Amino acid sequence: MRLALYWAPEVGDPLHAAASRWLGRDAETGATLPQPELPGLDIIEATADARGYGFHATLKPPFRLATSYLEARAAADKLAAETVPFDLPPLAVEDLEGFLALRESQPCPALHAFSDACVVALDPHRAPPSEAEIARRRPERLSAGQREMLDRWGYPYVFAEWRFHMTLSRRLSAGEKALLLPAAEAALAEVAALPRVVRELCLFTQAAPGAPFLVAERLPLRG
Repeated sequence: MRLALYWAPEVGDPLHAAASRWLGRDAETGATLPQPELPGLDIIEATADARGYGFHATLKPPFRLATSYLEARAAADKLAAETVPFDLPPLAVEDLEGFLALRESQPCPALHAFSDACVVALDPHRAPPSEAEIARRRPERLSAGQREMLDRWGYPYVFAEWRFHMTLSRRLSAGEKALLLPAAEAALAEVAALPRVVRELCLFTQAAPGAPFLVAERLPLRG
């Protein structure tokens, strides 16, 4: 099993329903959902990777457990108990190096600090990555700083390298982007721009390699 700390919209937030429909799966229930039809592009294929991970923003990337779920959960709950809820800036659909993603419209220091705290707090429960897992990160293509993060934290894009994003597609060609970007904006832009407060830390689990990630628990922030 792998565990990850994510932020995901609350179940009652209209973004949860809209993004679940966009990806074709509700990570809360595991239910498969019909996706928008898009002539000229196979949206099921274009969203397959994002669908498997569930709609989320990564705080602590997926890792295999060196301890138990209950021990890791206790550490996450302690962090949630110490974290004060905070406002999230409006989100917008953007092109992130060829991928479509929802990103914050302005910097949010509280969000970045939350991610940093998640990386540190759960690291004693993270098993070291295997050689195959390291190889998948293509360390030869990473900067020196990213390689240092990979070696120390098991993932290259944490702390100064971290960027908030909620993935909506695989990497797209220019032609695919021309079709998918307006469709994503039509499906998500209005609800993504609504004001919201980060009030939960989500524990997502993956039962086995290749299995979809599911919400295991939502821990309320109560600092």
